[in-house]
Amino acid sequence: MLMKAFTVYLSVLLLAGVAAAGDIARKGTSGADQLLIPVGARSIGVGGAFLANSIGVESIYYNPAGLAGVKRTEVMFSYMNYIADINVSYFSAGFNIGDVGSFGLSFKTIEAGDIPVTTVENPDGTGANFAPSFFTAGLTYSKQVTDILRAGGTVKFVNESILATSARGIALDFGVQYRFAGNLALGVAVKNLGSNMKYSGQDLQVRTDVPGATPTTPGTGLFEPVVESFQLPSYFEMSTTYEFKMSGQNALMVGSTYRSNNALEDEWMFGAEFQFSKYFALRGGHDLFVQNRASTQYDWTFGGGFAYTLEAFSVNVDYAYRAVDTFKGNNIIAVRLGF
Repeated sequence: MLMKAFTVYLSVLLLAGVAAAGDIARKGTSGADQLLIPVGARSIGVGGAFLANSIGVESIYYNPAGLAGVKRTEVMFSYMNYIADINVSYFSAGFNIGDVGSFGLSFKTIEAGDIPVTTVENPDGTGANFAPSFFTAGLTYSKQVTDILRAGGTVKFVNESILATSARGIALDFGVQYRFAGNLALGVAVKNLGSNMKYSGQDLQVRTDVPGATPTTPGTGLFEPVVESFQLPSYFEMSTTYEFKMSGQNALMVGSTYRSNNALEDEWMFGAEFQFSKYFALRGGHDLFVQNRASTQYDWTFGGGFAYTLEAFSVNVDYAYRAVDTFKGNNIIAVRLGF
């Protein structure tokens, strides 16, 4: 039975690889890349490979179907020390109301700090500062359809603002998780489907001389350039995980996710998690492009966690480190409470 299940696992991975559809010719044509910044220390620790097994409020980002795994009420806060002194904060909450299903809220914000205001006349700065505002807010619904099938979806509001210029859009995520007999699981998700976004605002307006002006016509005019819209960075993911039960309460879970991007190379993500004494976990993962492998910025990830459960309360504290090629590595910490 174990060999049969593992054969199915490898077959699914092979099919995902054959379905590669990344379009590297469109690199740089999408926007709202804040949607691609991952959250949650457990999932980052395994390289994003546990799409089929992610449950609870952390799964809202990876596969909204996993929210159906919430038993009662669950909240999570995640903080990442990202690149170039940028910080990423994430909060999510979910609750289960029986046969109706599970509902969740999520909010991710990007903090870039204060940036000096520069102009053509003052290239070294005017003395004023501004702070860009990048955030994503989501509403999720998920349901345990059968004993082995979960399905869910998320509606997200995406906002990017720089001074008086902003772009807004709506994105949709859909996901399914299916558990085969035994310890094999399959997950599928489609992420960031939605409308194009376009920047607009008074900061785009420029006052300049009017060609052919005469003494009887204004010498200057206010012009606003035509701004091109951009697509969201949508992608399709297929994932499998398999759990090896060991002696006592120890277990080893391995998984892989194949991501087909609409404006990037396709990606393979591999990960593993070793749980021992039911309280502790060690994790590792690797992310690579199917093409142009040397150009990937993020590759190896490592992490660990602690979990403790009482009858009516649970706490999970997780940490992850993600290596970055050009900048310092990312440090992520997450706390999840269930009650």
